[in-house]
Amino acid sequence: MNYDFDEIITRKGTDCVKYDAVKENWGRDDLLPMWVADMDFRTPPFIVDSIRKQLEQGILGYTLPCQRWYDNIIKWVGKRHGMKVEQKDICFVPGIVRGIAFAVNCFTQPGDKVMVQPPVYHPFFLVTEHNNRQVVYSPLDIHDGQVHINFERFEQDIKDCKLFILCNPHNPGGRVWKEEELQRVAEICKKNGTLVVSDEIHADLTLPGYKHHSFSTISEEALMNSVTFMAPSKAFNMPGLSSSYSLIFNPELRDKFNEYMESSELSMGNMFAYSACAAAYAHGEDWLNQMLAYVQDNIDFTEQYLKDNIPSIKMLKPQASYLVFLDCRQLELTQEKLVNLFVDKAHLALNDGTMFGKQGEGFMRLNVGCPRSVLQQALQQLKQAVG
Repeated sequence: MNYDFDEIITRKGTDCVKYDAVKENWGRDDLLPMWVADMDFRTPPFIVDSIRKQLEQGILGYTLPCQRWYDNIIKWVGKRHGMKVEQKDICFVPGIVRGIAFAVNCFTQPGDKVMVQPPVYHPFFLVTEHNNRQVVYSPLDIHDGQVHINFERFEQDIKDCKLFILCNPHNPGGRVWKEEELQRVAEICKKNGTLVVSDEIHADLTLPGYKHHSFSTISEEALMNSVTFMAPSKAFNMPGLSSSYSLIFNPELRDKFNEYMESSELSMGNMFAYSACAAAYAHGEDWLNQMLAYVQDNIDFTEQYLKDNIPSIKMLKPQASYLVFLDCRQLELTQEKLVNLFVDKAHLALNDGTMFGKQGEGFMRLNVGCPRSVLQQALQQLKQAVG
């Protein structure tokens, strides 16, 4: 089956964050939204059908994690990422950010140090701060059009940290970490006694030519010293269903986390989360491959458009995901003026790069998970604004 990713779907007025929170965030509603990390592609029909089938039962009752949920997760991560998972390793989590918050509370104490690598997905440090832990910032280097780990800095900054939150693949930089990079992270964290929490929500969005390495598969050290969070939500455009899960292979860590989840009644999902996840992993491979090819074309289109029309703006070319970190430093604007350029002149709603830490100064994050015509319109507006 061929899927239509050029279809324009009206989302404004449907209570979706991406469109209907624009005025709340920017004080105006005449902006083209290219910010929140969901896609403007129709959620795959096999997922919608799975929900419809649940509705046809006529009763929206309490629902167990169905066996096909476990089985399809095991098959999917095994085939797609080479992970050897058993049912006991899986725990439902109502969203990965929530899962990170649960892990912070489960495995650390107030006042403990938790390390993050800015520029990085901002809930990593917000969740840590809000739960009264100390955030240790270990900045990534940005050069050659990519983010890179400075291991000399990493080894110094990780000292005395109880937990390290790894963004794998990286958001907003789009890096797919190499196996040898993750091996070094595993060695340093094990030596330091630091637990690794690996956010792998973008794993299934790894683009053609790259291979995602789940942190737990890197070594025995990594397997026994990590908590992995995954979900079908980004890849299959269903984040509203909160259908995430943890994979924990160390029995002691797994028991501690599961006990924490069960003590607060957090480990029971809703009926649509289970069935939609199972459907995505059972029927989604062809849709996902077609969508990734379309997104890759959007990324290539963006790169070429910038080179031809706005050479003062570069991009960190993503190796995973539909999020593009635009390097606007050659414009030599303050961050406030840069944001004003995008909002007041280009009439675009993007994520301010400093949202991801001060290392994001001079950057803006663009979501290209949309029909090509929408992306082209956004880039044309940006060209006119830059002049």
